[in-house]
Amino acid sequence: MDKDNSFIETLALRERLRDDYLLQRDPIGEDRMLWRAQTFRHMVHLLPGQTILELGCGEGIFTRQLARVSRGANSITVATFASEKVRAVDLPPQVTFLTMSSLPGALKGRHFDFIIGMDLLDRRNCACLLRHVYELLHPGGQVLFHESNPWNPVLKLRRGFTRLTGNSDPRSLLSRPQLYELISEMGFIRVFSVYNDFVYAPLTRQLVWLLRNLSIVLENLPGIRTLAGSLLIHAQKPPPMLKRAKVSLFAHTELGRSVSVVVPCHNEEMNIGSLVTGLRDLFQEYIHEIILVDDNSTDSTATVIHRLAQEDERIKPILRSPPNGVGRALADGYRAATGRYVLSMDCDFQHLLPEIRDLFDAAAQGYDVVIGSRFSRHSVLLNYPFQKIIANRGFHLLARILLRGSFRDLTNNLKLMRRKVLDQLDLIETGFAVNAETGLQPLLLGYNVKEVPISWINRTPDMGMSSFRLARVSGGYWRVLYRLWLKSMLGIGPYGTLAIAAKHRPGIPRAIRIQKC
Repeated sequence: MDKDNSFIETLALRERLRDDYLLQRDPIGEDRMLWRAQTFRHMVHLLPGQTILELGCGEGIFTRQLARVSRGANSITVATFASEKVRAVDLPPQVTFLTMSSLPGALKGRHFDFIIGMDLLDRRNCACLLRHVYELLHPGGQVLFHESNPWNPVLKLRRGFTRLTGNSDPRSLLSRPQLYELISEMGFIRVFSVYNDFVYAPLTRQLVWLLRNLSIVLENLPGIRTLAGSLLIHAQKPPPMLKRAKVSLFAHTELGRSVSVVVPCHNEEMNIGSLVTGLRDLFQEYIHEIILVDDNSTDSTATVIHRLAQEDERIKPILRSPPNGVGRALADGYRAATGRYVLSMDCDFQHLLPEIRDLFDAAAQGYDVVIGSRFSRHSVLLNYPFQKIIANRGFHLLARILLRGSFRDLTNNLKLMRRKVLDQLDLIETGFAVNAETGLQPLLLGYNVKEVPISWINRTPDMGMSSFRLARVSGGYWRVLYRLWLKSMLGIGPYGTLAIAAKHRPGIPRAIRIQKC
C-alpha cells in the first residue's frame, strides 16, 4: 500500500508542478496547450468516435484545448492524481472527470484508443506507469507524452540556482535515450522520441513571435535540437491497426460532389491504392472525381490506376507521354478536372488524410484557396530534412518582402481551390516549382487564401534529397518569384496574361491560361 501511495503521490506532485508553471510562469500557457493538442491530433490522425484518456489532467488547461481540436466528436476521459482537485466548471460535456487514488482504479476494465500525458514520467514511477498505460490501451492504441528535457540549458541553470537556495527541483527527469529504451522494453512498438519546442521561459510575449518561427528550424537542426525545452514521445501497443476506420468526415452539404481530386503519380504502385481507398472512406460525399495522372512510371502504377478506374467510374486515369515533370502532370490533371473545386495532393499524403477536413472547413467558410501549411506553429514538423527547411524559409522570407504579403508556407502541393481561381493561373514551370505558382499567383490575383496546419513526420532514415538535387530543384522556385515580382511591380515578364488584382497592380486586364506542356 505504501508503494502504491508513493506512486500516486509522485504523479500528483508532477501534475501540480506542471500546472503551477503553466499558470504562474508561462506567459503563453494556453497557446502552448493548443499547440500540443494540435500535435496530438496530427500525430495520431484523430478520427471521430475514437476514445482518449488524458492522465494527470490537473486544472484542465490541456483538456479544454483537446476538446476544442477534437470538435466534440471524441469521448475524452481525464484523470487527476491530486485528491483535492474537482471537475473544472468549463470542461465540455463529452469529458469524463476522474480522481485517481490508485491505478487502474476506476479505469479498471476500460480501454482507450489513445492515451496522452504531460510531465508525468519520473525516474521513480516511469516503469510502473508505462505498464498501466500498456494495459489501458486497445491493441494498436497509441500513447503520446510531452516531458521536460533535462538537457535544456535554461532548465539546468534554474535547477542549479534552486539547489543553491535550498529549493531544489523535486523531479527526477529521464533523458530521451533513457525514455526510448524503457518504453521499448515495455513491449511498445513504433517508438518515436524527438526534441521539441524552443518557445520556453525566460520569454516574454514580445519574444514569442520570433521564437515561434525559430523553433521549427531549431527542432530539426542536428546538435542544437538536443537543447529543446521538451521531449515528445510516441509509442504504439502491438498489433498495429492494419486498416483505417471507415468514418465519414463529410460536414458541408454545400460542397457535396463538388471536388475534383488531382494526384500526380510517378512510381507509386504501393501508395495509390491506399490513398484512393482512404479518400473514398473519409470524403466520399465531397468527391466529384479522382484524376490520377501517371507521369511515365516505370513500375506498375498505370496498371493499378486502370484497375481502380474499372472499380469506380469517378476515377479518371491520365497516362502521360514523355517528358516527365510534376508541373506537366498537374497541368494535365487540372485541364481534365470538371468539379467546382480542385484538390491537388501527392500520393504520400495518405497518412494525413483526416487533416484534409480542415481544408474543406475553410472552403465552406468562403476562402477561395486553402493550402496545407507545414510551417504553421500548430503544424507537426519532425525530423524534416534541415536543408529543405532552410531553402523553404529563405524562399518564403524573400517572397514576403518582394510581394509584400503575409504567409508562411504556400509551396506545398496540398491545395484546395475554386475552379474559377485555377482557370486564371498562368502555370509555366514543369517541375516542383509549379507548387510556388499555384500558391503565390492566387494572392496576386486578389483571392482569399487560407493556410491550415498539416503534419510531416519522418519516422524512417533520411527522406531528404541531396544538396545537388535541392539546388537544381530550387532554381525553379526562384524563377517563379522573379517573374511574379516583374509582373506585380512592372507589369512585364513571362506571366504576361496573369491578371494582377488592383491592390497589386491596377489596370491590367484579366486573362485565363494554363500553359500546355
